Amino acid sequence: MNRHIQFFNKYSLLFHALLSMMLVFIIEVISRHSIVSAFSFLSQHTWAFVYNSFIIFASLSLVYLIRRRLLGRVIISGFWLFLGTVNGCILSNRVTPFGYTDLKCINDLLSMQNTNYFTATEATLVVIAVGLFLAFCIFLFIKGPKYQGTRRKYVTPALVAIPFLLLPVTTQAAQNTNVLASYFANIAQGYENYGFVYGFSTSVVDRGMSKPGNYSKETVLAAKEESKKKETKNKDNPNMVVVLLESFIDPTEVNYLNFSKDPVPNFRKLTKNYTTGHLTVPVVGAGTANTEFEILTGMSMQYFGTGEYPYKTILKQTDCESIASNLSKLGYGTHVVHNNGGNFYSRANAFSMMGFDSFTSKEMMNIQEYTPLGSWPTDNILIKETVKAMDATPDAPDFVYTITVQGHGDYPTDKVLANPEIRVSGAKDEAANNQWEYYVNMIHEVDKFIKNLTDTLAARDENTIVVFFGDHLPSLGLSESDMATGSTFETKYATWNNFGLSKKDADVKAYELLANVTDAMNIHEGTIFTYEQNALNKGTTDTEEYLNGLNNLQYDLLYGSRYAYGGADLYPATELEMGVEDTGISDIWPSPANGYATVIGKNFTRWSKVFVNGEKVDTVFVNSSRLRIFLEDVKEGDIVTVNQMGSGNTVFRSSNDFVY
Repeated sequence: MNRHIQFFNKYSLLFHALLSMMLVFIIEVISRHSIVSAFSFLSQHTWAFVYNSFIIFASLSLVYLIRRRLLGRVIISGFWLFLGTVNGCILSNRVTPFGYTDLKCINDLLSMQNTNYFTATEATLVVIAVGLFLAFCIFLFIKGPKYQGTRRKYVTPALVAIPFLLLPVTTQAAQNTNVLASYFANIAQGYENYGFVYGFSTSVVDRGMSKPGNYSKETVLAAKEESKKKETKNKDNPNMVVVLLESFIDPTEVNYLNFSKDPVPNFRKLTKNYTTGHLTVPVVGAGTANTEFEILTGMSMQYFGTGEYPYKTILKQTDCESIASNLSKLGYGTHVVHNNGGNFYSRANAFSMMGFDSFTSKEMMNIQEYTPLGSWPTDNILIKETVKAMDATPDAPDFVYTITVQGHGDYPTDKVLANPEIRVSGAKDEAANNQWEYYVNMIHEVDKFIKNLTDTLAARDENTIVVFFGDHLPSLGLSESDMATGSTFETKYATWNNFGLSKKDADVKAYELLANVTDAMNIHEGTIFTYEQNALNKGTTDTEEYLNGLNNLQYDLLYGSRYAYGGADLYPATELEMGVEDTGISDIWPSPANGYATVIGKNFTRWSKVFVNGEKVDTVFVNSSRLRIFLEDVKEGDIVTVNQMGSGNTVFRSSNDFVY
C-alpha cells in the first residue's frame, strides 16, 4: 500500500489528468444516457472535452493543501459525479439541463406534491448513494492514509493557484477560437456541444447581466430617445387579459404526428379571425418563468447568464418595471391568477416587485378537478378566478395575467386514457405515442378552456382583449427537424377582442409581444415597451443598434444607475395582496360526541389551516365553508384564525380573529 501511495504521489499530476478525463467521460455518459454519445462528444468536440477535464484538474489540485489527499480526491470526484448524476436524472424528465439556478428552485420542487423532475425511486437512490458515499468518506477520514512528505507553506499554495489563474485565460482563448461559446442561445444544445462541466460552471460564474461595454448616461438617454413619442390615446382603456398556456403548441406543427381530428379548433379559429403569429421564446421544454419574465417586462433573457432565472436572483433585490406597473399609471387594476403554488419560482415576491396589485394562487382556490394522472389542476377553474379578479376593481379597467398548468408534463409512457377524444399516431414507438396522445388530449382540454374564457368575457359586455401564448414546447424530445417552423424555440400566440381591433399578424419575440399588442391598442407607456414599439414600427428589431439600446436600458433599470428614471425609483414594489376574497370565520360548532369542532366560514380551500392562539392545529378541509379540528385543540376564550398557507409555512392571507 505504501509503495502504491508513493507511486501516486510521485506521478500525481499525471494521475489527476487521467482521473479528470475519466470523470468527464463518465459524467457525459450519465448526462447523455449513452456511451456512444459520450464517445461522439469526445471525438467531435475533443478540445471542449479537454477543457472540461482541465476544470476538474484544477479542482483536484486543491488536495495539495491537505494531508488527507486520497480523501480530498474522493470528495472532489464524488462532487462532480453527483452533479453529473443530478443532470442525468433531470434530463430524463425535461429538456433543459441542470444549472446553478436550479439550486435556488430546490425548495420549490420539494414543496410540489407531484413533481416530475425526480421520481420517488430516483430520489431514494440518490439518498442511498449519498449516504454510502458519506460513510466511505468518514471511513477514509479515520483510517485513510495521510501525506507524509514536506509541505511548503508558501510554494504549495502558489502552485495550487496556477491552474485557477489559468482558467480565465484558457476560457477566453477557447471562446475566441470557437472551441467554446460564451453564450448559449439553446442551453441544452450548449451543454451537448461543450460538455456538462463547462456548462454548469458557466451557470455558476456567469450570472446576472454583464455591464454593456458602452454603458453610460448618454447611451441610456439616447436609447430612451428612441422610444415612441406618441401619447396614449385609448381613453376607453379596455380590459386586457394575458394567458400563458403551459407547454402549448399547435400539435399539427409536429411533422410526424397524425390526429383523428383537429386538437385545437378554438385556438385555430382565433388565429383565423384575430391577430396571431409565431412567438420566439427563450426556453425549450421547461423554464416557464423566463418566458413569463420576457412577456411581462419586455426584457430579453439573452443578456442574462446561462440558466438564469431573474425571479430567483435580481428580483429578490430590486423592483422591476413591467406591463403591470405601466398600466397602473393609467388606472388599471393589475392581477395574477394561477392554479399552482404562489411561492413556486418565487412568484409572489416577483409579482410584488413588478407592481401587481393581487395574486390569486392555488392556495386561494377551491380546486376540485385534476388531470387524469392527478398531477395538476385542470384549467377551467381559472375562468371564474379571472372574473373574480376583474370584479375586485369594479371602477377601473383591468389587466389580468392568467397562468395555466394543465398542459404541464410529465407525460406517461403507459396508456392512461382508455377512450381519448383525440387519437394520435406517428410517434417512433408505442411509449412515445402514449405520451403524445396524453399531451394532445390535455391540450385539447385547454383549447376548450380558451373558448369558455372568451365566451365568458364576451358576456360581460366590457371592451376586452385577450392574448393567449405558449410558453415553450413540451418536453417530448422535439428537434428542429421535427417542427414545421424549423425551430424548437417557436410557439404560437393568438388574440381575441370584442371592440373591433383590426387583425395584424406578426411573428415576434416573447419580449416584444405586449409592446406590439399595446401599440395596436394605442397604449404607449413604459420605458422598454415604448422603445420596442418604435423599433417594431420601423422594422429595426434585428439591428445591432436596437439590441444594444435594449441591452443598455434593461441593464440600467435592473443593475445600473437608472439614468432612464433620472436616478429615481419610479416603479416601486407593491404590497401584493394574495387573493381578492376574504377568508372569514362566522362560527365554530363543537361536536363532543365525535371529538371534533367544525369551523364555519367562507372561502376555505385545501390550503386553509386553523390556528389557535397563533399555533397551527391539525385541520381537515371539508368544503369551502367547513373546516374540522380536534375539539381538544380549542377551549373557551381561545382566539381562532384561519390562514391560507403557501409552501414553507408562508401565510398568504388570514381570516378575522374569532373568539371561541
